[in-house]
Amino acid sequence: MIRGSVRLFGVAPLVVAAVLAAWPGPVVAAPPLRIDLDAFDASRTRVALTSGISLTYVDVGPRDAPVVLLIHGYTSNGRGWVPLLPYLDHSRRYLIPDLRGHGQSSKPDCCYDRTTFAYDLRLLLDALHVERADVVGTSLGSLIAQAFAENWPERTRRLVLQSSSGGPLAACESEPAGEAAFDFRSAILALRDPLDPESPFMIAWYTSTAPVDAEFLRRQRRDAAAIPVRVWLAILDQGLDLSGLQAGLQRIRAPALLIWGAKDNLFGARDRCSLRAGLPQAEVRIFEDLGHNAYWEHPQAVAAVINPFLAAK
Repeated sequence: MIRGSVRLFGVAPLVVAAVLAAWPGPVVAAPPLRIDLDAFDASRTRVALTSGISLTYVDVGPRDAPVVLLIHGYTSNGRGWVPLLPYLDHSRRYLIPDLRGHGQSSKPDCCYDRTTFAYDLRLLLDALHVERADVVGTSLGSLIAQAFAENWPERTRRLVLQSSSGGPLAACESEPAGEAAFDFRSAILALRDPLDPESPFMIAWYTSTAPVDAEFLRRQRRDAAAIPVRVWLAILDQGLDLSGLQAGLQRIRAPALLIWGAKDNLFGARDRCSLRAGLPQAEVRIFEDLGHNAYWEHPQAVAAVINPFLAAK
């Protein structure tokens, strides 16, 4: 288990709000990882929830510090936060779970809607005696973060949604939708066990707009391929159902920060429009040369936006 400060990963704290304005533009080389992948993978702890399933998680930072819950995306796992983690404020405690169906957590037959995912995370906080947390999610994880903030506002201090959506909204229909490089839904519906982590599909699935560390992506593909196809399909139909998002956003009370890469090919201008409409008081940051995985592509710049937002009272 990784204990104590994030300094164990060999990086000095970095909280630089000006980096967004000074950012030089497109990333031409993969940012170096500053966390040992083997050490991170070995650091997971398993906890049995009162619901009957088990989640694995990594717990980084001072035990008595304010807690930040990091929620990964579809077919990823807690390791998905490795590129960003060294740049986040080291005075905080980060809980980094593998969602149900992902990583080393339980993979039950049911259920994979965003509220059930969020309830798992509430039970995780209960098990760790954490009363309140900042909640940060990306992609699917951002939809789960929305559900958490909607259902347990008293447990949510601040909310960060990266690569997210507010669901269908008539006022946003004139905006362009995110256009994937190929029809991912059809490709996922055609998947059969066992999955090959080096297949053309999996390589395309883990391709980013800007370069990302090759060994990190290889491990992400390997673990995604270990997820049963029944789980891929259940999340596609349940967790990624955007139809009810707009109504739920009205229940969110936590201050929110919305982050997108302008080159996101999954959640485009239409999604940005609908989420901003649902959370009109939210802060918004858009990175012009980054894509869906902005926090992998330029983690230093993304952290420089998240850190001051979470530091605010």
